[in-house]
Amino acid sequence: MAATFPDDIDPLETKEWLDALQSVLENEGIERAQYLLEHLVERSRDGGVDLTLGSTTPYVNTVSLDRQAPLAGDPAVEERLRNIVRWNALATVVKANKGNDMGLGGHIASFQSASTLYETGFNHFWHAPNDGHGGDLVYVQGHSAPGIYSRAFLEGRLSEDQMVHFRQEVDGNGLSSYPHPWLMPNFWQFPTVSMGLGPLMSIYQARFMKYLDDRGLANTKNRKVWVFCGDGEMDEPESLGAMGVAAREGLDNLVFVINCNLQRLDGPVRGNGKIIQELEGEFQGAGWNVIKVIWGSKWDALLAKDKTGLLKKRMMECVDGDYQTFKSKDGAYVRQYFFGKYPELLELVADMTDDEIWALNRGGHDPRKVYAAYHDACHNANGKPTVILAKTIKGEGMGHSGEAQNTAHQTKKMDMDSIRRFRDIYGIPLSDEQLESVPFYKPADDSPEMQYLHARRKALGGYLPARNPVKEPMAIPELSAFDALLKDSGGREFSTTMAFVRMLGTLVKDKQIGKHIVPIVPDESRTFGMEGMFRQLGIWNTWGQNYVPQDHDQLMFYKESKEGQILQEGINEPGAMSSWIAAATSYANHGVPMIPFYIYYSMFGFQRVGDLAWAAGDLRARGFLLGGTAGRTTLNGEGLQHEDGHSHIQAGLIPNCVTYDPTFAYEVAVIVQDGMRRMYVEQQDVFYYLTVMNENYAHPDMPAGAEAGILKGLYKFKSVGDGALRVKLMGSGTIFNEVIAAADLLASDFGIGSDIFSATSFNQLRRDGMETARWNLLHPTEAAKKPYVTEVLEGFDGPTIAATDYIRNYADQVREYVPGRYVVLGTDGFGRSDSRQKLREFFEVNRYYVAVAALKALADEGKIGTDKVAEAIAKYGLKADKQPSWKV
Repeated sequence: MAATFPDDIDPLETKEWLDALQSVLENEGIERAQYLLEHLVERSRDGGVDLTLGSTTPYVNTVSLDRQAPLAGDPAVEERLRNIVRWNALATVVKANKGNDMGLGGHIASFQSASTLYETGFNHFWHAPNDGHGGDLVYVQGHSAPGIYSRAFLEGRLSEDQMVHFRQEVDGNGLSSYPHPWLMPNFWQFPTVSMGLGPLMSIYQARFMKYLDDRGLANTKNRKVWVFCGDGEMDEPESLGAMGVAAREGLDNLVFVINCNLQRLDGPVRGNGKIIQELEGEFQGAGWNVIKVIWGSKWDALLAKDKTGLLKKRMMECVDGDYQTFKSKDGAYVRQYFFGKYPELLELVADMTDDEIWALNRGGHDPRKVYAAYHDACHNANGKPTVILAKTIKGEGMGHSGEAQNTAHQTKKMDMDSIRRFRDIYGIPLSDEQLESVPFYKPADDSPEMQYLHARRKALGGYLPARNPVKEPMAIPELSAFDALLKDSGGREFSTTMAFVRMLGTLVKDKQIGKHIVPIVPDESRTFGMEGMFRQLGIWNTWGQNYVPQDHDQLMFYKESKEGQILQEGINEPGAMSSWIAAATSYANHGVPMIPFYIYYSMFGFQRVGDLAWAAGDLRARGFLLGGTAGRTTLNGEGLQHEDGHSHIQAGLIPNCVTYDPTFAYEVAVIVQDGMRRMYVEQQDVFYYLTVMNENYAHPDMPAGAEAGILKGLYKFKSVGDGALRVKLMGSGTIFNEVIAAADLLASDFGIGSDIFSATSFNQLRRDGMETARWNLLHPTEAAKKPYVTEVLEGFDGPTIAATDYIRNYADQVREYVPGRYVVLGTDGFGRSDSRQKLREFFEVNRYYVAVAALKALADEGKIGTDKVAEAIAKYGLKADKQPSWKV
């Protein structure tokens, strides 16, 4: 039946155009037709035609049957293997929750919907690192972990004892709930279950691979990043937030596979719409290749018989809520409510039984359709990233225990009827008696299935997933290489940010490790004084610099280069953090250790990208994060949303994040040099967070022997005054200068001496204290050990006063380890815009408040009268009746 169009003023002309197009399609092929249509559209627009084409295509497979690459390998053996993997994945979760009240949980339905997507990749596409290939990277969707364990069990990489102890890890032999490199460091590469982070991190991982290749550090040209996501996960802003980056950067090494089972955790993803069409429009508009895998092979004959287009129309009419309901029913229901809307469609399936209608499969469960999509993604990327939208059934095979049920995601147990049905559908050779314990099934080693399994992975270079970190130490410069930062600045004033930049300048010139340094900055290089590196190092851009920069005639012009070393990420902290993570894990994923330094406004670090920072800990990332313009009173003009008073608390929540708040250039040098030693010589899986400031002041010589104390978190800086009464003053960052000034006030105005301590890390002191306390708890008959902070302070007289540019919790967390009276000052409350002097008065952390706090502590100990405290309050003009900074 010929198509008709309303308001067609010349049907004959229309027919001639359509006939011409049909002739091209039949005689010259799709590619030629596409070429002609694209040029017609371009010419139409040149002629003034306001033409807006749709962002989606019909609700059918993108790879047509005539373009479909034939399935390689042995389909029958692969089907048996796939069924066994599915069974063992189900058994992993069911066994963990059978007959106990531990409430271990787990997910069955996600992998059952995605098994064909994974198994096709494992059998045909995903290379392990070997002599001829650097290895593909696969971001496994977190909820599908049982299926990955199931395959590894068949491969002999996981034991049955480990499988039995799924989600039972404390004793050391269990399997982690989700992909966690920290817990399974030789197996998992990427933590992905915090949904949205996998898609975001993978884009910057693929981009970083281009960076490594362009700089000649690793050959990544034949490697791909495969990313598995759920359709519900795409609601996370991070999932789609960097899709434009992937297209702009031409990441043809990136493949997203979105498992569109139409269900999220509680119900349909788009009950009233079509998530596949929605995602197609978004990815198509962003510049990706889009491959839809909607219908399985059993639909091919029906689609070929449908000459009117009515079947495609009906496919488009039904919303996802309908499709979920169809798969929760049976063939008779589908006949009535899908085909039954139009008599012509009922006639189309008149010779099919209800069982045959029920067997009409979705594309994501058809290995032929999935293989064709993967093949197309690998061979027809055309310089673009690719997304595969695969339609599946959540909980396929689970029957009334979960298949296409709204409750499917939470299902971790199955009744015996459903287990028996699953066994029968997938041909698992287990008797009814055996089923009671839901045993794992593994064919004999010499069976065709097992031989095929190992042969396919051997052909692809080995087994995945597998994490293989580089263990050779790097040649880190000695501390003496930064000698200029260890000496008195001679009255010359500069910030700790500039001290870091000077150190970075030395590192990038180092013959051993210079090329491994990765400076990363969001759109703030000039803020941090790093613009001098533009010309020296260049900003990496995979396309080079195809324009003359506006400031080309200046010394420090904006230079982009294909060989550039700096990663300048724009106004994009999550993207910059993702780049840092890619670089910080390069030692494990690319065989090339890199040393990334990511510097940013400290307020826009852990507060904004805290989930990524936690993932970095799980990833065993190694590198440096630098919170610039740190503290609540140093960035004086920016106000509430820019002033950080809590990042050290947030950083301290991550067990393998080592944090410091240095004041002087020599502290920065000691900390960074030792951090490189720990991470790149001793191979410790830690990463560093340093806060650096934009406040200029003079820097003294490093006190003799201070290095160990700097690294432990506390050292004696100096003593002031020789009065009989003494106090201990501690501080960090720029507020340490106020602490030093307070000691001078106490000596000159009240004759009180001070012993001054630089507290470079209250977090490190806290961890040492906890470790010591635990040892004492569990060794009651042995001589008690002392926390480091106790050892340092107990040899000095008087109460201890600590002041920082962070909330009181930061310094207060060592209270139980500080001998004697301990008073803490901090910057609790929202930030403000004003001068540094005013802000320190407002937050009550300036030299005058430190001095008064010291006097009050002495008075509380009965060593001076309270009149002295009142005298100081009046003398320094402190306002006792003003509202405290933290009160709202």
